[in-house]
Amino acid sequence: MSQRADYDVVVVGASLAGCTAATLLARRGLSVALVERRAGAGAYKRVCTHFIQPCATPTLQRLGVAEAIEDAGGVRNSLNVWSRAGWLVGRHRRPDGESSYGYTIRREKLDPLLRSVAAQTPGVAVCPGLTVTRLLAERGRFTGVVARDRDRSERRIRARLVVGADGRGSATADLAGIRPHTIPNRRFLYFAYYRDLPLGSGTAGQMWFAEPDVAYAYPCDDGLTLLACALTKDRLEMFKAAPEIEFARVFSQLADGPPLERAEQVSPLIGKLDMPNAHRRAAVPGLALAGDAALAADPMWAVGCGWALQSAEWLADHAGAALSGEGPLDSALSRYRRMHRRRLLAHHLVCASYSSGRRLMPHERLLLSAGVRDSVTADRVAAFGERMIGVHDVFSPRSIARALWALAFAAARPPAAIA
Repeated sequence: MSQRADYDVVVVGASLAGCTAATLLARRGLSVALVERRAGAGAYKRVCTHFIQPCATPTLQRLGVAEAIEDAGGVRNSLNVWSRAGWLVGRHRRPDGESSYGYTIRREKLDPLLRSVAAQTPGVAVCPGLTVTRLLAERGRFTGVVARDRDRSERRIRARLVVGADGRGSATADLAGIRPHTIPNRRFLYFAYYRDLPLGSGTAGQMWFAEPDVAYAYPCDDGLTLLACALTKDRLEMFKAAPEIEFARVFSQLADGPPLERAEQVSPLIGKLDMPNAHRRAAVPGLALAGDAALAADPMWAVGCGWALQSAEWLADHAGAALSGEGPLDSALSRYRRMHRRRLLAHHLVCASYSSGRRLMPHERLLLSAGVRDSVTADRVAAFGERMIGVHDVFSPRSIARALWALAFAAARPPAAIA
């Protein structure tokens, strides 16, 4: 562990957002202390469905880890969506004409990979086994942290910028007095891993809007498939009474559902019972938040990993330029805060709205139904699901008009499109 007391940046949390921010900031020639309360280099987030949306693929490529993810068995992902109208199969296209893709890889592989990249980046000092207990502040801005090690001795780490990347229940944000705006989540989620589970979509993931319930299947590394279901909380007690039976029942009732009897369940059921939607102000003088510390959405939509990577990259670009002498830091943090809000908040509110347990709204059902018939609508819905376009783009008058045209005039596409 480095004993240096002063850094350009101290990043609290060595998971996806923290490691990404630390790596990109250090590549600018800045000194970064990466503080992590867990001591083991192989530590990883255990309760996560690890579907990295295509919106974050450019960040992984910039980090230089995309090839390593594939070498570790990570699957290039895409998603087919079922509603009562049938299967929607859309593909957003990159500028080079190829279909966009993200990755599905378990966190036990991804987290140590990104932590290793950060640790090997010149300028990053990894500080494991430290728990932040206090923030340092001078003249109305944050200037560092006080952290306690396992022997309960304290260490002061001063920095020009403090980054909180310590997850949904961010202690950094709480210590800074940045309170979350929360929206209740009236669904609970259970998931498990299966080996050798055949899907009609091949390596593409599948998602079912079996209103009001939702289920999905994500192929991932080592020949495994993650199955998950998000159900309304009025069913929680019944589910907890016989979770294995109820979980299997959910998938047995799905259209074109995966044949669980032909696969081996290789993990226990893992539950997320209370995951409120929360967003915080992403930056104040001397301190910024990234990943779930800034915005924690309903996990059903699998946006957490991608947004952690993206928000860390945005922060590194804005703050890194200022810390390198290109303008005032607080102005850069204000730009980051505005960008974070502009790019993510509307998506977050849509996710939070559906977490109420409601059924699809008419405009949502319209687009899903039209996407079954019309490839243009399907591709637009896919781009929204991959978080490549915004809420106003997918629900624009032009999109709605195209969907209405498709329902009136387009011929139904063959259901074999999911294969």
